[in-house]
Amino acid sequence: MQPPSHERILLVDDDSVTRLITASILAKHGFVVDEAGSGPEALEHFRNGPDCVLLDALMPGMDGFATCRAMRSLPGGANVPVLMLTGLDDEDSVAHAYDAGATDFFVKSTQWTLLAQRTRYLLRAAGMRSELEASRAKLARAQRIARLGSWEWHVGDGRLLGSDLCNSILGISGHLDLRLADFRRRVHPDDLAQLDAELGRLMDSGHDLSIEFRIENFAGQAIHVRIDGEAERGADGRPVHVTGTIQDVTQRRQAEEQIRALANFDTLTGLPNRRMFGERFSAAIELARRRNGRLAALFVDLDRFKQINDSQGHAVGDLVLREVADRLRRCVRSDETDGDAVARLGGDEFVVLLTEVGNPDHPGLVAERILKAMRRPFTIAGRDNFISASVGIARFPEDGDNAEALLRNADAAMYSVKGQGRNNVAAYRPELNLADRKRWELEQALHKALEREELVLHYQPQIDARAGTIPGVEALMRWQHGGRLVPPGDFIPIAEETGLIVPFGEWALETAARQAADWLAAGLQPVRVAVNIPGVHFQREGFVEFVRDLLVRNGIPGHLLELEITETMLMADLSATVDTLARLARLQVRLSIDDFGTGYSSLSYLKKFAIDQLKIDRSFVTDLKPDSDNEAITGAIIAMANALNLETIAEGVETREQMRLLQRRGCHLMQGYFFSRPVPAAEVTRLIEDNQASGPKAEWKLGDNGRIMTLVPALDSAVAA
Repeated sequence: MQPPSHERILLVDDDSVTRLITASILAKHGFVVDEAGSGPEALEHFRNGPDCVLLDALMPGMDGFATCRAMRSLPGGANVPVLMLTGLDDEDSVAHAYDAGATDFFVKSTQWTLLAQRTRYLLRAAGMRSELEASRAKLARAQRIARLGSWEWHVGDGRLLGSDLCNSILGISGHLDLRLADFRRRVHPDDLAQLDAELGRLMDSGHDLSIEFRIENFAGQAIHVRIDGEAERGADGRPVHVTGTIQDVTQRRQAEEQIRALANFDTLTGLPNRRMFGERFSAAIELARRRNGRLAALFVDLDRFKQINDSQGHAVGDLVLREVADRLRRCVRSDETDGDAVARLGGDEFVVLLTEVGNPDHPGLVAERILKAMRRPFTIAGRDNFISASVGIARFPEDGDNAEALLRNADAAMYSVKGQGRNNVAAYRPELNLADRKRWELEQALHKALEREELVLHYQPQIDARAGTIPGVEALMRWQHGGRLVPPGDFIPIAEETGLIVPFGEWALETAARQAADWLAAGLQPVRVAVNIPGVHFQREGFVEFVRDLLVRNGIPGHLLELEITETMLMADLSATVDTLARLARLQVRLSIDDFGTGYSSLSYLKKFAIDQLKIDRSFVTDLKPDSDNEAITGAIIAMANALNLETIAEGVETREQMRLLQRRGCHLMQGYFFSRPVPAAEVTRLIEDNQASGPKAEWKLGDNGRIMTLVPALDSAVAA
């Protein structure tokens, strides 16, 4: 838990569950949270003077956009940072948020720590903005109340006469017989041509003088000045006398430079950021194209840098990143004219631009120099830290003709190094795109998977930890292809993209229902089977009729079939969803919300849905520890489910501690490798037979001494499902 920061956050969301979870996380990160459940209520709370507002975009009545506009019109409302929370990431929604006056937006996800860090960054940026605005306001007040320095230029003899304030700005004490030539010698060499051009227009065309430039005043100070003037002309139309004002604008220019730096440079390392580097890279490519030159991009990714953050904290990690940036600068040519550049893209990713690559070996030599530099220990607070780097090289014009293509190919080369053990260099080659071809071949084979009977279902037991029994199983699709089981993550996305997921889903439902019927026919006690339903299948016309027919066809009651659907599917088309769920409920089919907590379904909507169970996503269970963010989130989900008279089941249970914490919180249904991995039908049948023949399994229950045993040996969590 973070120490209290005393920074007040106004959290506005009409969904009490979302507020509960978000407020709990923010509180753990040290913020003082004030909650509001609607736009009008938020405006009342806003009068208390929050430091930052987290505002849900989509609320009934007065939505987040209207609330944000109203806040901006309140006293002090213009300067309070507003982070718009939205489940939408389309361009129109983002533009709408900014048009309403939002400082930034955050697409809702389960990355709670990222939300807390984004809030802290907004507060820090608001503080910097406030300081800059205060500086600019002070300067503006000085400009209003102070006399501007005035001057006169006698064109004939070149004499310059200045007021006391003018002389003060120029660092002149006492009397000084100043001539235009003397003043010109004080002008910065890079600005002199611009000043002469403005003076020329004044003399030739009568154009008024208005220019900002740098000078070294007579006190030796480098300052920015603004000069405005107009000429008095003689009978021949030529200027004979010029009068004007001078103002020291150094503070304003420094503030502008600071703002530009925030937009173009990484605040941690001082290196150009992705935006500035992209512009620099594109300009370098255009120059190389005109000169028939060559350049190279080196994509540098630190190996296992996360271990430093995890073991020693982000403060040490930041110091390491600063040192990495310094070492990378020293690895490239120091001559500014050759255009070499180093940038930080984000996290532990850096990129080096090498221009004027005459020697084809030069990029590789620089890359080796970088590897050598990264291997030296990073000594922080007397402790040596060791990391390495993986470097990918892409060359112009061989490997791409634009910045995006070259960065993408350098990135691909870098990842090839990662795949071969890290701490090395690889140049891009077209074969690296072979993965794309393999994916295409996989897609072609997937079209014949049903015809060749290559799809199978594996079943993972769902355990009731109160009784030690198996009340149900989850059916998980597997693809037997080429003598191996293809991981679901490799073929399910392809099936969804190609539309094959619908016939695959129908096959899975039919197979699962048949298996439930076989268990009944074998004299086993009823065991329900849960099947994941993809959104496109659930929303398909005739889905309910298909489910009804397969229940009749296989002769099983509806309560032995459980359909798992995601929160995103629920919210896609509310009216249609409510109707579909109600019709399935009339068939007595059980309905479970899968991966609950990863979406943003509203509590008010959950009350309307005919559902039986919430399935706590494995992302919350994986790092479930006492007093952790995940325990707070899991506890909130279980409490909400109890209030709605819904069952909860946790997936991904792999340790005794996770089982104890879940049961203590009131979640008694669980599945995961702690009990059994997903296994073929024959194997899960033996587990069910043994469980029912032997009675309740003490091994799957918490005994008085807290000891837990498992029927299937616990497997290492790294084993893929």
